[in-house]
Amino acid sequence: MIDVVGIGAAGPDAAARALIEQADVVIGAPRHLDLVGPLRGETHELPSPLRAGLCELIGQDPETERRVAVLASGDPLVAGVGTTLIDLFGSDRVRIHPAVSSVALARARMGWAAESVEIVRLGTPDQIRRFVAPNARIIVLSVDETSPVAIAMTLIAAGAGDTTLTVLGDLGTEHESRATATARELLESTMECPRLNVVCVQVSGADAAGVLAPGLDDDAFHHDGQITKRHIRASALAALAPKPGELLWDLGAGSGSIGIEWARCHRSLRTIAVEQNPERAERIALNAAALGVPGQVEVHIGSSREALAPLSEPDAIFIGGGLDADLVEACWQRLTIGGRLVVHAVTLETESLLIDLQDRRGGDLAQLHAQTLERLGRFRAWQPSRPVVQWCVTKTSQEDQ
Repeated sequence: MIDVVGIGAAGPDAAARALIEQADVVIGAPRHLDLVGPLRGETHELPSPLRAGLCELIGQDPETERRVAVLASGDPLVAGVGTTLIDLFGSDRVRIHPAVSSVALARARMGWAAESVEIVRLGTPDQIRRFVAPNARIIVLSVDETSPVAIAMTLIAAGAGDTTLTVLGDLGTEHESRATATARELLESTMECPRLNVVCVQVSGADAAGVLAPGLDDDAFHHDGQITKRHIRASALAALAPKPGELLWDLGAGSGSIGIEWARCHRSLRTIAVEQNPERAERIALNAAALGVPGQVEVHIGSSREALAPLSEPDAIFIGGGLDADLVEACWQRLTIGGRLVVHAVTLETESLLIDLQDRRGGDLAQLHAQTLERLGRFRAWQPSRPVVQWCVTKTSQEDQ
């Protein structure tokens, strides 16, 4: 049995300590192991890489396993190791013993209802950008004492320098502290933050990163002209129909706009963006970070046809460049049942290909036009963009192979 034991910053309570002391093996971060003190059983620091290391330390055979306690902060299922362990070993082998989480303590100190906040476990400060919208509340689980300044810098870059940050240190201990400043004030101050802290963010002002609807302005992305324009992009996202937990292949990704907007729809969505041009591939990663989804977008450099073999099966595929019949067939074979394929064409040759594919596979075929108002001397006139032919089809059964 694997007991995942939540402990607060002041250490484990009596029930948690009993579970820990009965274990044959105790696994935890150095800070947690220091809090519980000497133990009779083996002790190990959390391994890196985490998933493979946990499998090695704990073992896959429940009949031969020793009793294991894994230490976690507060509630192990709030952005914690408990979720990973259940995913690896199943809920029958894993028991969760939560303590009051730092998130719950932070909400209590701020008077914020659970449904009014977003929770971010900080990996890189860019993670918070997708939640930076006017009046949004974000609780950030910091990495260390440098996190508040890094968060402030990210907010200023997002046009939200007047945002209020409340740094709560050592929650639940006798040394608990609280300091409040705007992002700009924090960056200019000499305030020292405790190593163990939670940052409560009340957003004021924001740039495009906080917009929820698909179809961000083209200027929200760094690009060299290889970008699916916003009106066409919004249509593509609607046809791709993202659902929580799904994976998108964005092939011929250009600036990454489709895959990035897919990822922004929900924190559980993932994108694999394939782009042959190395400079554009690098730009995709920069755009993903700037728009708040750095960990959700994986970039592969290479031709779409060559890159597919090692990739996980997708729930949706967008082909925006490098289109040919062989690529579409390869994608169709890998697409999961119920998966959506959306393809854009701008030339007569690729348009003809899509007409043939629609005859064989079905789906919807549409020609999309967008016109924008621009200056024409002293007057104004509609400027049409190049029309895009869009084919959308859903794979309904294995017989569709």
